[in-house]
Amino acid sequence: MSIHRPALLTDHYELTMVSAALKDGTADRRCVFEVFSRRLPSGRRYGVVAGTARLIELIRDFRFDPTEIEFLLRTGVVDETAAAWLTDYRFTGDVDGYAEGELFFPNSPILTVSGGFAECVVLETLALSVLNHDSAVAAAAARMVTAARGRALIEMGSRRAHEDAAVAAARAAYLAGFRFTSNLAAGARYGIPTAGTAAHAFTLLHDDERAAFASQVATLGKDTTLLVDTYDISQGIRNAIAVAGPDLRAVRIDSGDLAVIAQQSRELLDSLGATETKIIVSGDLDEYAIAALAAEPVDMYGAGTAVVTGSGAPTAGLVYKLVEVEGRPVVKRSEHKATIGGRKVAVRRHKPTGTATEEVIVPQGVPDRQPNDRLLQQSYVVAGESVPLPTLDESREHLRECLISIPWEGLKLSAGDPAVPVTVVPAG
Repeated sequence: MSIHRPALLTDHYELTMVSAALKDGTADRRCVFEVFSRRLPSGRRYGVVAGTARLIELIRDFRFDPTEIEFLLRTGVVDETAAAWLTDYRFTGDVDGYAEGELFFPNSPILTVSGGFAECVVLETLALSVLNHDSAVAAAAARMVTAARGRALIEMGSRRAHEDAAVAAARAAYLAGFRFTSNLAAGARYGIPTAGTAAHAFTLLHDDERAAFASQVATLGKDTTLLVDTYDISQGIRNAIAVAGPDLRAVRIDSGDLAVIAQQSRELLDSLGATETKIIVSGDLDEYAIAALAAEPVDMYGAGTAVVTGSGAPTAGLVYKLVEVEGRPVVKRSEHKATIGGRKVAVRRHKPTGTATEEVIVPQGVPDRQPNDRLLQQSYVVAGESVPLPTLDESREHLRECLISIPWEGLKLSAGDPAVPVTVVPAG
């Protein structure tokens, strides 16, 4: 199963810079670019690094084929010199960054790309496209996992996203702690457990609700989930138990006042002897709706639109900026968009108990390490060759541990300061 080739995920202006740099002799100057966020989305107390493994795979395969080169020449985007350079393009530099599943905060240098100017600058749009999308989804999903308080979540937002983005979103949600996805492509590509049930259309297809339920149970057995709100929820539950018996695995409710309906449904299921039948709720759930259901007898949540669109923050706000040229720090001084020059090294500082207290970022230097510091950057690509990456499940566990490490105030859904304060040590 393949994702679209990434080469033309390059902006026109990037190739304009490549053409000019090749002409004036600056294309091979050793440069350092960094990916970071100036601020977190409104109301957020942390960000989540996601998509790094996908990005490294795409960088490894980043090529311009003859058809793409012909298009660029025909439309005047590049000249013959730049076309020849693109034909032979292979990234030969280094990529370092925060672990996938790591938390980040304003100015955290989550990805560092170093090499010749031209070979690095053509990766800007690709890097930001992947990291901004996946990190936005993962941050929203992590907040939902926290709000669910240990109850399972299934990602079911594929119909609200671009077909490739849907697969990436399912991966990011699983990284953040969702237990299942309904996206079979994500299951096949990344080994994510899949789950799902019939839609309202299946019930409407049949002459009555019992016939639909009987067909589903006959095919899938009692270890299935019946959607009971096509007509009347209470009658739907009665029909489900009448057809499947009291050992039916679960019912799903997709509409109405879920807090009230969950209570009523639990009471009804219990009265019918289906005390072990689970209740799954869905229907435009976000982290706030999930938190509001914390006291209700809900066993699993299905989240769709909110999770795949970042729950109000569809981008992580990440930027890709040049910070160093031939070992010399460079800065952008634009109002409200100033950058901090020099390649950064970052550590997360902790109490002996493991609680994170501070993130320390040092430009062009090495942090004064303390006993409970954790170095945040690791190598991903060295001289153009990718190094072995953690598995998706390992990154998922890393994020779980990171969320445990931040002060409890940092997990609140209300607006507030970043969960961990960031200190940028002045250079020199």
